[in-house]
Amino acid sequence: MKKEKDVRRIKSLPPMMNLVPFIMDDRNESCNRIHDTVNVTKLDRYVREKQQQGMKNMSPMHVIIAAYCRTVAKYPGLNRFIRGQRVWTRRSIDVCMTIKQEMSLEAPDTVIKLRTSPEVTTGDIYKSFGKLIDDYRKNPESDFDETASKLSRLPRILLRFIMRLLRCLDYVGLLPKSLLEVSPFHSSVYITSMGSLGIPAIYHHLYDFGTCPMFIAFGAYKRSYEVNPDGSVYKRRYMDITLTVDERTTDGYYYASAFKYFKQILQDPFVLDAPPENVNVDIP
Repeated sequence: MKKEKDVRRIKSLPPMMNLVPFIMDDRNESCNRIHDTVNVTKLDRYVREKQQQGMKNMSPMHVIIAAYCRTVAKYPGLNRFIRGQRVWTRRSIDVCMTIKQEMSLEAPDTVIKLRTSPEVTTGDIYKSFGKLIDDYRKNPESDFDETASKLSRLPRILLRFIMRLLRCLDYVGLLPKSLLEVSPFHSSVYITSMGSLGIPAIYHHLYDFGTCPMFIAFGAYKRSYEVNPDGSVYKRRYMDITLTVDERTTDGYYYASAFKYFKQILQDPFVLDAPPENVNVDIP
């Protein structure tokens, strides 16, 4: 049997969407940004319950990744990307994150890449993410670090030439698979936690090199004192979240519908304990 490819080109788009990547060449000039605030009352309870059940390292990061995957299950257009000024879609979901060896100014950064699917639950994400972290602790220099180290030692002129060559190969879809597997620039989404740094969520840029069409950042929790109808005051906690997206992959109505669903899951993440009832397939 013929092996099914992980990516395929979408050929049934409206003419305008086929033209837009030629009007806006770069991903950064094509990005839109949105900021929203999520009520974390149920999210906090969900994380605490999972920790009590033995998932000691469970955090909002795991829930956000699982919520994104569940959103892709319903809205597969989020998993599209632009390559060679054409719109493509993925079957798998590649999530990238930057982590530090330790929380200090001198500690180096590295990138971990989690390959998963729309069918996953929070438990699946917890196990896969935990394995990545354990592997990194056993071998602090990742495949990406090793590749970056080799490239950074090259003379500047040679490195500029190689990067231009890589961009050309990327444009026509001929980058080596070994490079695609470690590259954080070729992913479905890049997620960063500002909460661990104690600062609000930032609006992160996209990368013009590669295929990553979305950046999600979430910030530290903040408290809000609100008034009940009876005049009593109660305290709630909220989390700021920002998304930067490549608008060339789908239209605004689709993005808005997907983001509302994503927020709905974050505000009631207990639905992530079971796989989705249906996984939609993107248009041909």
